[in-house]
Amino acid sequence: MSSPHISPFVIGVAGGSGSGKSTVTREVLASVGPGMAAVVVQDNYYRDQSAMARDERRKTNYDHPHAFDWPLMVAQVQALCRGESIAMPQYDFTQDNRAPQTVTVHSAPVIVIEGLFALFDAELCKSMSLKIFVDTAADVRFIRRLQRDMAERGRSAESVIHQYLETVRPMHKQFIEPTKRNADVILPHGANGPAVDMITTKVMAHIQSLGA
Repeated sequence: MSSPHISPFVIGVAGGSGSGKSTVTREVLASVGPGMAAVVVQDNYYRDQSAMARDERRKTNYDHPHAFDWPLMVAQVQALCRGESIAMPQYDFTQDNRAPQTVTVHSAPVIVIEGLFALFDAELCKSMSLKIFVDTAADVRFIRRLQRDMAERGRSAESVIHQYLETVRPMHKQFIEPTKRNADVILPHGANGPAVDMITTKVMAHIQSLGA
């Protein structure tokens, strides 16, 4: 007889662009060890824009919730929670479009959902055991975004600054900041050590309970 499926411990990690979400995720992964956690990165779930011209794709407001393929993301998270593997899409920001390849993600005892709007969708929040909002000062977030977009996404400083003023900043205030209300834990000053230690302790308690 096969053993019953045990629901994973699902963590949502939200916060503004450059807030330190990825740092929190790395700390969780390091605490649980190899093969014990699966990561769903929301940036991979931007809508496919193959039907649009390159110049039009570049105008996409990536900081608005409508930019995401919510049905696909919710369905794939639910599949992971059932113990199934998924083919997670990949997004190519240098082309402003979904990449042709996918990455196989296997279910695990711990699932981390990381993204700007990880705590935005009510259906997604229902699946979470712990909801985290990483709260970092706006100037720090902007500097990190500027460095990342120039180094990794082929953007000029001028284009990053324009995007920040036109969409990133207003969208953060309108859509992202309010999701703090859905959080169980708010991390002030980003991924600070004591707060991350508390989170990893809770996750490890769950891992240990599986072997009890």
